Amino acid sequence: MKPAFLQTTRRESFKSWWFRTIMNWYPMYVGTGGKILFWSGDWREVHLRLRRNAWTYNFVGTIFGGSMFAAADPFYMLMLLQILGRSYVVWDKAGSIRFRKPGRSTLFMRYELTDDLLNGIRHDVAANGQTERTFALQWVDKAGVVHAEIERLCYIADKAFYEQHKNDRQSSRFQTK
Repeated sequence: MKPAFLQTTRRESFKSWWFRTIMNWYPMYVGTGGKILFWSGDWREVHLRLRRNAWTYNFVGTIFGGSMFAAADPFYMLMLLQILGRSYVVWDKAGSIRFRKPGRSTLFMRYELTDDLLNGIRHDVAANGQTERTFALQWVDKAGVVHAEIERLCYIADKAFYEQHKNDRQSSRFQTK
């Protein structure tokens, strides 16, 4: 049973249900121990669950921090790719995790993209060709207690801008300051 804070008015479409089902069987994601519970048909909302089990159990009997981090990995990038479309490039660029409390019970996470956020991204990309956004997430238990906070940094660019500046990015990797 989902906790109250995962209730939504959105619905899954066949396409988002199918994508969620495939992702839940994708070997790299299965290995995290996470499970995608819901993926809205408009691609703007995703719910995850992470149980303490044989895949996620660590030496001291709590949920392994690597499982928390990995189970939360690709979702904003995938959501943005679906919503923005093929004329955009989206990459996960960085991530960090801060542990608040050991996870001894099932944990949940909710992703949501708002109209304001998406409009801001489109505006910034139209003005500059590219932008970055940091997204804050939390693993919480059924009572809403935060067990870990995660930040994900996504790079978003206009595909034409990205292709035009590809050589600049590649040559800058080897320059020293």
